[in-house]
Amino acid sequence: MTAPVRFPRFFVTSPAACPYLPGRQERKVFTELKGPGAEELNDALSRIGFRRSQTVAYRPSCVDCTACVSVRVVAGAFRPSATQRRDLRRNGDLVVTACKPWSTAEQFDLLRRYLAARHPGGGMATMDEMDFADMVEHTSVKSYVIEYREPTADGSPGKLVGACLTDQQGDGLSMVYSFYDPHHETRGGLGNFIILDHILHAQRIGLPYVYLGYWVEGSARMQYKIRYRPMERLGRDGWCAFEPEAQAQAIDRLGQTDGADGLPTKPELSAQPVSASVAQGFPPL
Repeated sequence: MTAPVRFPRFFVTSPAACPYLPGRQERKVFTELKGPGAEELNDALSRIGFRRSQTVAYRPSCVDCTACVSVRVVAGAFRPSATQRRDLRRNGDLVVTACKPWSTAEQFDLLRRYLAARHPGGGMATMDEMDFADMVEHTSVKSYVIEYREPTADGSPGKLVGACLTDQQGDGLSMVYSFYDPHHETRGGLGNFIILDHILHAQRIGLPYVYLGYWVEGSARMQYKIRYRPMERLGRDGWCAFEPEAQAQAIDRLGQTDGADGLPTKPELSAQPVSASVAQGFPPL
């Protein structure tokens, strides 16, 4: 006899102030990622717009607001723009290493400097070293910390200038959180370079997508995500191409935003279960 399929139990958070659009409230639906099927569940949920935070998969479930749109880059068809080629050239000497998901003091120091410069009032600004360790190490899927270091003459580890917590999924790479040196004197475009490096790596290993999380039009801190073409966005009818003209217009509306943005901290469990069902590894560089 075939064992019955066990669907995960979903919950919703209580409404809270939206971190992206002033005057609005956010609410999330989420479930735990645990057990032997955690990776398969995470893959399935990512295809319907969920993101991972530690051992939780979540997605927005806001009342009267659908501003958060899941986006992913079509890696195989990606061709860098002139500006992106420039960022690749000026940072192409960085030494890239895929590390096991184990936090270090050096990574945390870089994160603190990044948050202080880019998101001083954000929800992650009060993170301590234990919080950072939880973010990196509490994972039930195939995760890596991708480190970007400056080269040295003797081949020893150089200065850490960027890092990204990355999940390898069945159909792509999911950039969970990236951060970098915000005050480097000679290296511009580090945040863009980290994303470009993930896209090009996905091309090399034959993964079709790089998941960038949520694009929120109207939120300056989330606009950088639509610089990468071609892109798909998730709508009511599933994933569809971001029309080139519409994407070009959205890019034209960009401010001077550079780099990657953050991930909300792990949501607290609510006493409001939701009845739902699930819709039908990053190797060393």
